[in-house]
Amino acid sequence: MSLYGALLSGVSGLKAQTQSLATISDNVSNVNTIAYKKAEVRFSTLVTGTSRTGEYSPGGVRSNPHTLIEKQGLLQSTSSSTDAAITGSGFFVVNANPTGNGEPLYTRAGSFSEDNAGRLRNAAGYYLQGWALDQQGQIINVNTIQTVAVGTLNGVAVNTANVQIGANLQATQTAVATTAAAFLGDPTAAATNTPAEDLADGTVTPHFRRAVRVFDSLGTAHDLNLSFLKLSGAANTWGFAISAANASEVTLPFGSGNVAGGLVGFGTVSFNGDGSLNAVDFRSQIGGVATDDNTQTARLTWSNGASTSDIAFDLGTQGAIGTGKTNGLTQFASNYNVSFISQDGAEVGLRTGVSIDSDGFVIASFSNGATQKIYRLPVATFANSSALEARNGNAYAKTDASGEFNLRLANSGGAGRIEPSTLEGSNIDLGEEFTQMIITQRAYSASAKTITTADEMLDELLRIKR
Repeated sequence: MSLYGALLSGVSGLKAQTQSLATISDNVSNVNTIAYKKAEVRFSTLVTGTSRTGEYSPGGVRSNPHTLIEKQGLLQSTSSSTDAAITGSGFFVVNANPTGNGEPLYTRAGSFSEDNAGRLRNAAGYYLQGWALDQQGQIINVNTIQTVAVGTLNGVAVNTANVQIGANLQATQTAVATTAAAFLGDPTAAATNTPAEDLADGTVTPHFRRAVRVFDSLGTAHDLNLSFLKLSGAANTWGFAISAANASEVTLPFGSGNVAGGLVGFGTVSFNGDGSLNAVDFRSQIGGVATDDNTQTARLTWSNGASTSDIAFDLGTQGAIGTGKTNGLTQFASNYNVSFISQDGAEVGLRTGVSIDSDGFVIASFSNGATQKIYRLPVATFANSSALEARNGNAYAKTDASGEFNLRLANSGGAGRIEPSTLEGSNIDLGEEFTQMIITQRAYSASAKTITTADEMLDELLRIKR
């Protein structure tokens, strides 16, 4: 054994404890940094030679910095709708390049906000990446992610797709001479107007009529008339017609025929003896012919250039007596009454905000009350996330040791859950850091003491010659 070996071993101890103090200093200074992950130094021995009986060769200590990336920090609620945190494993995908063409990085620092171009980026300046969605909220290309940008959304119109009606038809109403079979005649096949057309255009006065406002894909409002007429030939049976209040707003609703009154849908409804809805026979355009339609959907072709609208009319739950419901149309011996009419769709509205939900959807909201899913955030997972390479701003890059990233939907396939309006705090425990600081200081002093002792022994050795 050499005294110089003891000196070098003490020096390695000083270096190792210095690095340990450096990590503690970083941890303490970042105690309030969003999603900061604690760093620590792990020590291992250095062996300079093979040990033999009666002889020992000191090698010292090796220090290896290690970041506790997988350790979860505390979650803190915020008031920002674009803040997000991940509970469990995984990272947000970010990019330093606003176009998304730079190196992909991964972070759990989810303090995102809009820049001057409407792109979401966090406090470190990294731009959030996500899957673009189509109008139906489906991922366009699962293999491509891009910068989440909402600034290009000036406004949105939502076309009506569903109408739900709750109304009472007066049971004591006197029926007209028209039968259900005659009422269900095909408008395109008849040489003269059918009873449904007469009801739609006002030739026959309806027993009850109610207007419903709907919206096309351009955000234009249209009024549809729902007209009811009590029929003869079968008890508790009514005919109905759905027509545009302004017939010029719809074009050729049943194909090549010229249908009167803007008729877009018609049929019959029958009721049970207890006033509940028994059955609905709905006719609409299918291939240009008025045919049975169990979905109760009317197809409207607009004359203003808007996309064709398919509007489903929910008239209530159908069934025989005892199973029929009174949650839609009813027939009781009381006055005509509308209990509710609800429909979706909205006129054009300006964007008023953006938010991130627990499924990772980036949702734009508009002044007309409409919302639109425009992106979905992937959660990136790694086989060994502890081996990621740290970058500035609490971001990490993949390495050979970490393995390739896997983009998953939030809360599925082992990916963590996204918590909206929440930020992940650092995983630093100040008490633990200060305790480790004392231990490091004492270990540093001990290593320094071995150096001074070895120096004194060398001094004794030099005195032998003198």
